[in-house]
Amino acid sequence: MGSENFQVDLHGIVDLLSNHLYSSPRVYLRELLQNAVDAITARQAHEPDAPARIDLGVDDRTLSITDSGIGLRPDEVRELLATIGRSSKRDEIGFARTEFLGQFGIGLLSAFMVAEEIEVRTHPASGPTTLWIGTADGRYTINEAEPRTEIGTTVTLKARRGAEQWFKQATVVELVRLFGALLPLEIRVNGERVTDGRAPWEGTGTAQRAELVGYAQDKLGFTPFDVIPLSIPAAGLNGVAFVLPFPANPAERATHRVYLKRMLLAEGVEGLLPDWAFFVRAVIDTSELRPTASREALFDDGNLEATRDALGAQLRGWLVRLGSTDPQKLDRFLGIHQLGVKALALHDDEMLRLVHRWLRFETNHGRMTAAELQERHGEIRYVATIEEFRQLAAVAAAQQITVVNGGYTYDSELIERLPEVVPDLITSRFDPTELSTSFDSLDPETELQLRPFVRLAQEALDAVGCEVVVRAFDPANLPAIYLVDRSAQFAAELRSTKSKADALWSEVLGALDTHDDSRPQLVLNHRSPLVRRMAGLGDPELARLAVEGLYGHALMLGYHPIGPADSALVNRSFLGLLDQAVPTLNDRNQEDPTR
Repeated sequence: MGSENFQVDLHGIVDLLSNHLYSSPRVYLRELLQNAVDAITARQAHEPDAPARIDLGVDDRTLSITDSGIGLRPDEVRELLATIGRSSKRDEIGFARTEFLGQFGIGLLSAFMVAEEIEVRTHPASGPTTLWIGTADGRYTINEAEPRTEIGTTVTLKARRGAEQWFKQATVVELVRLFGALLPLEIRVNGERVTDGRAPWEGTGTAQRAELVGYAQDKLGFTPFDVIPLSIPAAGLNGVAFVLPFPANPAERATHRVYLKRMLLAEGVEGLLPDWAFFVRAVIDTSELRPTASREALFDDGNLEATRDALGAQLRGWLVRLGSTDPQKLDRFLGIHQLGVKALALHDDEMLRLVHRWLRFETNHGRMTAAELQERHGEIRYVATIEEFRQLAAVAAAQQITVVNGGYTYDSELIERLPEVVPDLITSRFDPTELSTSFDSLDPETELQLRPFVRLAQEALDAVGCEVVVRAFDPANLPAIYLVDRSAQFAAELRSTKSKADALWSEVLGALDTHDDSRPQLVLNHRSPLVRRMAGLGDPELARLAVEGLYGHALMLGYHPIGPADSALVNRSFLGLLDQAVPTLNDRNQEDPTR
């Protein structure tokens, strides 16, 4: 059987472009500008003094774009405009070189998203003027036309039904300024120049900074905390990073404004900067990074990865310089964006040193930097969760023990990593049961007197697996504290999960159970007047209810989870104490007041 050529459905191609490749029909104007810029670039390669000008004419139904570019001969028109996907002739003409932005054929084809008919009138340096007319149904004609007086090309679009809004003068001016604001060309719409070709970072001195701040306000919608210049010669990249003046959500990927060879690629490009740099928004121009097929994002290859790392290094350098030149500004920055700095410090030693010197951690003695903690105590003690900190903060402070709240995002990991970059620093996780070793023991006589009460209290709390201990500690107004070490907490959670799991998982979890016999402790404070009065109660049932009530209070005060057995015990204690507090009516000795 003989071979046959594919048949191309132009309607299908246009549908693919408009609904799947491009984010909006507005890119038709970007593609036309790209073609015009490439034609001018090609001509200037042979004629450096050739004019660089693009003129657009627009009314409500038609749009024309005229460039002073190289122009095309009839055979080149056929190769570039009548054959989709062929690149060999394009390479010969010179439109495949890296100086050029787009691909002439596909770029022009995209105009069918808004046009019913496209007319191309082109005049090269030598040869006749050619007129190519294509329609949205897939037909085209190529004829010799009346000669043009100047070298170049004019592309004229006639609007398709329903697309007239893209041919309004105000819309065209807005799109030209959006996509072509940085192009170093003279671009006019209906005779009025609409761009100046200057990038906001190309100024100098104080005026440049004021211009950049104004640019961020106008284009990005915020007044930046600071402006960081960016430059990567290997990627042909120049631009700026604007530091956000408000906290950013690290879960949302930051997007950036990217120009490719001074033509806007997209306003929401992801992946340009490292994930930890979510506190900045960048505006850059690059000549070497590759765009995707839609030219609305960057192709994620090795070149982009190297550029991303280099930009990350420049942002990190700004932070480090800020620490040495303007500590107060750095402190303000950390107050806004500490999460980003923490994320970077997890795997960057230089940033970790900055965290050691400048980032303040929450402790039970106020907010302090790791450097201050090291200077005062030589060792950093921390707990890994906010709940643990709430449980221990006040009691540890009374014992003159400084504990860091490591429950916030990245704090525990950073504290554990600090000794890797800070000489002589020791960090350790604080175990709640260590508090009991700092409490004062009672003298033997007092312990002997309290033995019946402790026995009764232990019997009351055996049902919830808690050990009762009496010690003396500050503050005296805290009658009891509930302490549980990590091994006992893990064992309790494991057994609770095992009881709720199906047979298979129950067996798996049973294999993990180490049968640790350690139990949580309810430490009663003998310095508390309430505890001493409880120990002297002559009514065993009342003393039992009081101990159960104190147990529930200690659980709630320490933000501990309350299980079904705990809830039942606390409920019984509450009702029992309420019953003891409210006198009952004695029918034999008092008259019923309702009779």
